[in-house]
Amino acid sequence: MGHWLDRNIVEPGKLPLLLALAAFVLTFLATRLVTRLIRAGKGPFGNVKAGGLHIHHVVPGVVLTVFGGFGAVASSRHGFGAAAFAVVFGTGAGLLLDEFALVLHLDDVYWSEAGRKSVEVVVVTAALVGLLLSGFAPFGVNDMSEAELQDRGTVIANVAFNFLLSLVALSKGKGRMALFGVIVPFVALVGAVRLARPGSYWARRFYRRRPRALARARLRADRHDRRWSRPRHALQDWIGGKPDARPVRLPGPGPE
Repeated sequence: MGHWLDRNIVEPGKLPLLLALAAFVLTFLATRLVTRLIRAGKGPFGNVKAGGLHIHHVVPGVVLTVFGGFGAVASSRHGFGAAAFAVVFGTGAGLLLDEFALVLHLDDVYWSEAGRKSVEVVVVTAALVGLLLSGFAPFGVNDMSEAELQDRGTVIANVAFNFLLSLVALSKGKGRMALFGVIVPFVALVGAVRLARPGSYWARRFYRRRPRALARARLRADRHDRRWSRPRHALQDWIGGKPDARPVRLPGPGPE
């Protein structure tokens, strides 16, 4: 069945990636639905505890991600085994990244303002994988002709140049543009040529003796944040739930 789907639905070899993405998105949405019901005190669901210890779903997420990842590496890109391990990996990644903010802060910030980072990471991850499924290749290799791909030097130069663009965009504090620029080099080019954000490495390194450039960077960053923070937060709240005004702490000596 896996071979039939590979030939008739998706580009050959990409069925595991499609299944992993579907499992990732569905697991995240199902997890958010359950946690929101628990938060509202509705439904038969409840927090998982063992010996008084709150077991966060990042724990089974790590186990499934490791199991699915090693299984995928050990299997081929075709057949039932590859498809099954892709689903396991996607499910584990959905559980894991849903609590990305908890891992980042080593604290239970799931329903706090800091917890928005989990939703953002999930959305960005799904978008990047979706671009890969659409035919984009990292660092613009998909834009090269067959003749260019046969020239090893041309490939290396193209990848190195696009990697440099992403690195410059990242140093300017434009993390999202740097990430998407890995798949779509034009995005990294835009991030590389625009003004850096005030607190970025680029601004600290190159704007110290350029007060006008620093002032322009601060003004542009303030305008950007005022324009996009509200719709971005509205979308995150719609997907993952609105954070608590005051984060609710779990009982216990510290974060699990």
